[in-house]
Amino acid sequence: MWETVAGYFVINAETGLVDLTWPVIAALIIAGFMVGIINTIAGSGTVITYSLFMLLGLPANIANGTIRFGVIMQTFSASAIFYKGGRLNMKKGLVLAIPVILGTVLGAQIATQINQKVFEKVLGVVMVIMLLSVFYDPKVWLKEQIEKINRKFTLKQALLFFAVGVYGGFIHIGVGIFLLAILVVNAGYDLIKANALKVFIVLLYSPFALGVFILNNQVDYRLGLISAIGNVFGGIVASRFAIKKGAGFVRWFLFAVILLFSIKLILF
Repeated sequence: MWETVAGYFVINAETGLVDLTWPVIAALIIAGFMVGIINTIAGSGTVITYSLFMLLGLPANIANGTIRFGVIMQTFSASAIFYKGGRLNMKKGLVLAIPVILGTVLGAQIATQINQKVFEKVLGVVMVIMLLSVFYDPKVWLKEQIEKINRKFTLKQALLFFAVGVYGGFIHIGVGIFLLAILVVNAGYDLIKANALKVFIVLLYSPFALGVFILNNQVDYRLGLISAIGNVFGGIVASRFAIKKGAGFVRWFLFAVILLFSIKLILF
């Protein structure tokens, strides 16, 4: 009736649900905390809880839906800190989030219809290209470009944010990095303000993605809500740290995350 995984986690063979022992609860909260930090400062941290959920017996599609609980909680707490610190333009975030939300609903709907392994390899190559761009023109990532910030919202921008929304609804992992790139290179924000907008936009679209997965019965409330506890504190710590350390630190942190995530996607 019960199966032991990795010597610590016990899964009911009939229901497929993990037994919520203290080691499991601790692992979920710690993983959520790490994800909250990485996602708030850069992105792709969700791969940690995604992998843990699958280790605990969740199918990939249910793990994909379950991670959304933590995403909502970490972005809520981080957005509050960024707003309090004067780095979040909520009005701009609401405008930019509209095409993202539309894309998210579509992406979540098609989440199980794409060959994920092939998709991950392509994504890895894209990440390497993005990695080079982070250091090709450092000033773009560290200083605001007022002329870009003040210009009207264009159709090109709407399509870019819609595309990011489709990806975010589909798998979410790495969406923060794509959002940062668009907000910095295309929209003209420095990394700290772009980070704040990124977090807020993810907060706005994530409930829609979660709703699609809930309607399709592809979430595990127990694991998702427990790990979300760690996400909240990770988001708080990371947002305060990002404000204190500035754009230079965020840029190096982003470089490290993209490098590691690219290696994982391409080689494994």
